[in-house]
Amino acid sequence: MAELDDPEPGPGEVLVRVHTAAVNYPDVLIAANRYQVSAPLPFIPGSEFAGVVTALGPGVPGPAVGSPVAGAVLSGAFAEQVVAPVAALRSIPDGLDMVHAAAFHVTYTTAYHALVTVGGATAGEWVAVLGAAGGVGSAVVDVATRLGLRVIAAASSEQRLGVARELGAEAGIDYAREDLKARIRELTGGPGAHLVIDPVGGDHAEVALRALRRAGRFVTVGFADGGIPRIPLNLVLLKNLVVRGFEARTIRWEDPDAATAAELALAGMVRAGMRPLVSEVHPLSEVAAALTAVAERRTSGKIVLEMTGESR
Repeated sequence: MAELDDPEPGPGEVLVRVHTAAVNYPDVLIAANRYQVSAPLPFIPGSEFAGVVTALGPGVPGPAVGSPVAGAVLSGAFAEQVVAPVAALRSIPDGLDMVHAAAFHVTYTTAYHALVTVGGATAGEWVAVLGAAGGVGSAVVDVATRLGLRVIAAASSEQRLGVARELGAEAGIDYAREDLKARIRELTGGPGAHLVIDPVGGDHAEVALRALRRAGRFVTVGFADGGIPRIPLNLVLLKNLVVRGFEARTIRWEDPDAATAAELALAGMVRAGMRPLVSEVHPLSEVAAALTAVAERRTSGKIVLEMTGESR
């Protein structure tokens, strides 16, 4: 921990007094310089935050000073103040406090786009979710259930499967003990899942791909396992499968209409009672322990850091 000079927003930027910040697996990768892009050194870790606008950079018309906002940046969120591009900020959906606002945007927009924008999910379909108790996985289970999908949760222990069932999963598979492919086919009555959402990667990815029915869809959103799978393309060819990826940082300029549709849909779900799963809340001084817990995949849902007592 260190005391630094107060940052100042430049053109197109906003200064935010951070109340809370969520810990995501990419924060671990960025700190280890194993993410898809590198943060310029030196940097403060942390990407997802919620707080209040305290200053606007030159020429920035809003949001107004004093407005509550949530945002995402490559780095800088694990601090009492953060400078962010105005385009990286979002209003906080009605019904979310600062703790849940910090945990909401990245994982829930990823979940919605993976399911709908990229995955083409429709009500009644079977979706298998890998890492179903983690930050992204739990959000996928939550959103998928609310969209009327039949969710098969896959996780590494019965305790973590219990978390997914509480979020609405219809069935669970402990892939530390059970045959993932055989169980998906058994649960779906033989043909397999319509859709797989995979934020984990590693050895289970190909197995889940093999458990898709003909013309099924596989969406990759991350590699929390640490291993990037190599998929035999003959599997894709023989069953007429679709394999797609989703990268959350680029959706707003690649498909702004889809980004707006996701925000509206998710805001409606929040009004209906949806809240992100926050399993732990820590002071900023415990950031190293929080990052370690996420790196070792010992958490369910999200860990949130509080900068002050103002978020409660």
